[in-house]
Amino acid sequence: MLDLQNKLDGIRELLLEKLSHPYLLEHVESPVIDDDRLLLLISLLGQRGVKQETAVNFTITTMLLQIALDTHENVQNSLPGEEDDSHKRRQLTVLAGIYFSGLYYKLLADTDDIELIKKLAAGVKEVNELKISLYQKDAEAIDKLMQIVKRIESTLVGKVADHVDASDWHEIAANWLFVKRLLSEEREFMKNGNSLVFNALKKIALPKLDQSTAELSSEQQKYLLTICARYIEFSMTNINKALKNLPGMNQLLADRIKLIDVQHQSMSKKFAEEG
Repeated sequence: MLDLQNKLDGIRELLLEKLSHPYLLEHVESPVIDDDRLLLLISLLGQRGVKQETAVNFTITTMLLQIALDTHENVQNSLPGEEDDSHKRRQLTVLAGIYFSGLYYKLLADTDDIELIKKLAAGVKEVNELKISLYQKDAEAIDKLMQIVKRIESTLVGKVADHVDASDWHEIAANWLFVKRLLSEEREFMKNGNSLVFNALKKIALPKLDQSTAELSSEQQKYLLTICARYIEFSMTNINKALKNLPGMNQLLADRIKLIDVQHQSMSKKFAEEG
């Protein structure tokens, strides 16, 4: 496990070097590296016996692309009377996403892996279309909404898994990243009373509610959180089933999955106490 942790730390450092741009980092928030997504990529590539140099390149390029997509997601719409500094920060955030995407394309071009370029390019298109659907609250059913969220989170990892014939990783990757996103949305909702996913869920689950109001009753909040918790629990069940059918699972990844389950239980307990 120590060797895997050292590999994880080493790739993370390489990724940080790629992301370091003094001017951008001075004016926009530092990009967030999802260590669990990083671990997933390293684990599935290692399990498939991909050469070390190739695995590092695949991991860094995919992470750069994911960070670029996440960076664009953080761009806020302009507001009337907005200060010049806020407008500049938003423009620089857009440029940061483009910059990270450019790094990704350069690294992939250096590998001369045309098939992976095609797969990831298709993945980017798919994720962007799904995000538009999420932002516009197009989903008409809760299951459809949750599938959109799951695909947004796992599409790029899935493309890499397909590329190295590791389709048996799909179930774990998709459900784990989905659970992580829902837990993040739960925290945001419990803290501020709204979040991107919960706002879309509110429109479907509470259709008679005035959607322009930010205030929900405690019962309505509990109802939305209960729906979210059920999807998390179902996904954790799917993860545990998939783990039994996946040979060579490393202990570090297994421990991280257990920790996510503990976080869910902690969130559920906190909600029960506050509710």
